[in-house]
Amino acid sequence: MALKIKKSADPQVAIDMTPMIDIVFQLLSFFIFTLRISAQEGDFNIKMPLAAPRAGTPDPNQVPPIKVRLRATTDGSCAAIVMNANDDGSGGISFGNNGWEQLRAHIASTVGSGNQAASAEVTIDADYNLDYENVIRCITAVSGMRSADGHIVKMVEKIKFAPPRPPGN
Repeated sequence: MALKIKKSADPQVAIDMTPMIDIVFQLLSFFIFTLRISAQEGDFNIKMPLAAPRAGTPDPNQVPPIKVRLRATTDGSCAAIVMNANDDGSGGISFGNNGWEQLRAHIASTVGSGNQAASAEVTIDADYNLDYENVIRCITAVSGMRSADGHIVKMVEKIKFAPPRPPGN
């Protein structure tokens, strides 16, 4: 006799996928928000010169850099104004301690106006204890002047400063 097995209806357990999809989207958003995009290695923004300057005749409109040395006394007043002196202090043009007008006249004759004035450059090298008033007088003397009719004549617009040094150096 054959045994009849009664098949019971096994209800299948339904797996709810909503929480799993929630976790996947939360992980996805976490990794997207914490992602740091880094630059590729070796990706440098380098600006190279277009071409090297050619050796040849110098530009006639280019004025060589002018160096004005202001020497100070122990009390801070201006002891000497020397233009284009060598590093050891020799040579150059000396204007004395109150030669601001002479300095202005010499800069005006050297630089003039126009293209040369636009390309001219002055470096002011002052002693450490020089009064600030003398540095301002030097800037005023090299930067421009008032013409007889009252117009401002610009001479040098590029003014640099050397690091201050103690007197006697």
